[in-house]
This record gives sequence, structure tokens and C-alpha cells, in this order.
Amino acid sequence: MERTALAIRIDMDALHTAIDPRGGTRMHPLSPPSVRLFVCGTADRGDDGAALSAVATLLPTLPSALLERLEVRRCGHLRAEDILGMPAGEFAVVIDAAAGVAPGHVVAVPIRTLGDIEGGPMPRSFQESGLEATFAAAHAATPETMPDGVFVGIGGRRFGYGRPLSRSVRLAMRSFQQVIATELARLANVPGGPAVK
Repeated sequence: MERTALAIRIDMDALHTAIDPRGGTRMHPLSPPSVRLFVCGTADRGDDGAALSAVATLLPTLPSALLERLEVRRCGHLRAEDILGMPAGEFAVVIDAAAGVAPGHVVAVPIRTLGDIEGGPMPRSFQESGLEATFAAAHAATPETMPDGVFVGIGGRRFGYGRPLSRSVRLAMRSFQQVIATELARLANVPGGPAVK
């Protein structure tokens, strides 16, 4: 995934190079990324790899105007420092298998409200890394450090090593991708996201 993110940044550089009619090449600086996409999970643990699977086929379909505002970060387990204290003006989109959600159901929850409802939707990597308590404590102590953004999750059924994606997740993959694309376009302020097929 990190290689994919690097390739996207290189391609965006190419898009911003224009031929000057006087015979030269001029460079247009890239806009700084405004959305950080955190892709969580591990591919070898069944539905824990749902986010990786979704992004692998979603990124090539996104419009270039959206890609140039996007920074993709792959993280097996999200760490507190990944999202707390992000620069002002940047949004976070966390995609992961969701705890507290029925298998195959897709949810989009504002990051600042995660943990407000006991037993509510939560990124699975929060629970596994113990970040849930850290996140809740940081939110209570200094809510201004919480980034604006959204968690997009899909409920999983099985997470054992060496297991493929469950049928519930495979059948809901297009819906998961559509919600991710919609949220990315909304936060990056780019009209018209892709129609996921």
C-alpha cells in the first residue's frame, strides 16, 4: 500500500507539469494533502484485511483532483500519535474492520464521536492496540487535539490467521468502497466521487 501511495504522488507530479508554448516546461506546485487516509488491518487475518482489499481496487478509480489532496498511510494498528494532533485543516479518514457492528454492515462515524456510545462502532485496531482507552482519555482531556474526519468501517465475521474475507464482507465490499469514496470526496471538497462498480 505504501508503494501505491508513493506512485500516486509521483503521478500527481506528472499531472502538474505543463508544456509552456514558448518551448519550456513549467511546474505547478501540488496542493498540500488535505485528507489523510489511514488504511488499517492485516491482509492475512480474514476480515481484518477488508480495508486493504477495498483500497486496492478503489484508489485507481478516484479522480485526479481527489488523489492530489490525499495522503495514504497504511497502518496495521492505528496508534494514538497517528491521528492526535494532526495539523489544522487536515482531515482524517480511518478505514478498518469495525467492532460493534454486524458482519457486512458499513458504518461512517465522525472521529470526534467515537466512543461516545458504549459498545458502538469502533475501529477494530483501536481495540486490539488498546487505543480505545487512550483515545477516550485524550478526547476528554483535550478535545481540540481530535482531528476532524470520519471512521468508515465494515463489520467482520472472522479474523483468524490465514483466513480469506468472509462472504458477508465480500458481498458488502462495493458498499464499503462507495462510502469511503463519498467521504473522501466530501472532506477533500472535490465534487463527484467515482461510481464504484
